[in-house]
Order: sequence, then C-alpha cells, then structure tokens
Amino acid sequence: MPQNESRPSPHRPWEAGWAPDTTRAPGTRRLWLAGALAVATVVACVTAIALGDRPGDQAAQRTDATAPAGADTRSGPGLISFATPSTTAGAGPGAEPSTTPSPPPTPSPSVRYRTTATPSASSPARPTPAAPASPHRSLRSVNYPDRYWHVSQGLVRLDPAPGGDARADSTFTVVPGLADRGCVSFRTSDGRYLRHRDFILRAERGDGSSLFGRDATFCARPAPAASGAVSLESVNYPGRFLRHQDFRLRLDPYQDSDLYRADSAFRFTSPLAG
Repeated sequence: MPQNESRPSPHRPWEAGWAPDTTRAPGTRRLWLAGALAVATVVACVTAIALGDRPGDQAAQRTDATAPAGADTRSGPGLISFATPSTTAGAGPGAEPSTTPSPPPTPSPSVRYRTTATPSASSPARPTPAAPASPHRSLRSVNYPDRYWHVSQGLVRLDPAPGGDARADSTFTVVPGLADRGCVSFRTSDGRYLRHRDFILRAERGDGSSLFGRDATFCARPAPAASGAVSLESVNYPGRFLRHQDFRLRLDPYQDSDLYRADSAFRFTSPLAG
C-alpha cells in the first residue's frame, strides 16, 4: 500500500522546497464572485423598477380612457404646484383655506366718507349733500358744540357764539357749489366766499376764475363721528377735509383717527343772525 505523501504546507514553502503557484493572480475567484453578485443586484433592481412602473402606466391608461375630453388627468402635484382657491362659499369646517392672498385693507376717505372723483357720465351718483332746508345757516363743531364757524380778520375760526352784530360773521348763505352744483359753497353776509388758500379757510372776494370756484366748493359727506353731522371735502383736493386745529379751519388729508373724524365733523344749525 503506497504511502500518501502529505502536501507541503503552502504557508511554509521554504521548509520543503515547494513554491506557490504564481501563474494565477491572487484573489481572482473572489473578484469573479463579487462581479457576479453586482450584476445580479443590478438585474434585480431593473426588474423591480420595470414591474413597479407597469401598474401605474395601466392605471394612467384607464384614467385617460374614462376621463372626458379636455380634462386634466394628472393625479397628483408635480415638483411645483399652485393651489387653486375654492369658489364655493362657506365650505364648512375642515375645508382648506384659499392660498391666494388678499390685499390688506387700507383706510381711506372713500370708505368712511364715500368720496368720489369729479362726476362723469359713467361714474355713480354721489350721495346727496346734506344741504340745509334754508340757505342761511351757521355751522357748529361736533366735539366743541359751543363753538361755531366765525370769520375774523379774513380767516375762519371756531369761536364761541358771538353776540350783537358779530353774529353775522357766523352766518352764511349756502349756495350751489361754484365749481360743482352737486356740492356747496358758503357766502358771507358781505358777499365774500369761503375758500381755501394755502390749505387755510378764509373769506375772499370771488375773482371769477375757475381756481377760485374750485377752492370755494366743498362736498358734504356723512360724518362717521356723529349721526346727522357732515364732513366737507374739497373738490380740487379729493381726500382733504375741512377740520379745525387750534380752533382754525384748515384743509387736511384724511387721517384714520378718532380725533380727526371729530375735528372734521360739523352740524348745520339755525342762523345765529336773524
């Protein structure tokens, strides 16, 4: 029986004179195995992707077949989507709010005083001015009810009710507006008109110019500060109203404040001068 000679250990070739086989690169089998595993992984991924896409395509085909002509068959948002605001009023609790921003409300004289621009054939009719029944009237402050419009040295002030002959300086004839007959102008007892110049209200003689007529024309608007009171808006400076400041009458832009609304509110009263 022949003896089986044990193969020299490859780890100690120097002991038996045996040398390792150098004709094949080390690790070749492991490289082939790794390559085969990578190929199998890629094939499995491609197959899974292909199988995952097919139901979606079939569903899309079914949707396209049943959707009406011209309908949008996209079932979900893309990378960028824009929400469409609901057109149904009162959608109820739980409804998604509209994403379309609404401009914030801006306080303006047109909201509180219903101001309008120069009338034209296409513009809506303005509110009827609160003109007095009698053309002779005095004007009293709302927040200083003991003070009246009073002409003093050519300027219009807010003074306590005068006595004697001075009452005539607090009595005015209310006439149709010189520049707009839908508004009013105020004529004094000596024939002058109240007009603004440098935004200060004063009594001056009319010169027949269109500028004077516009400066002397004011449109009565319902005053929000008190029921039955009026605010007087300039014709040639829409948005500016007569108000008292330091008891002097002037033309100031509208301000969203209780003080401004009170200072620009007046009442027509019976004439102080009989």
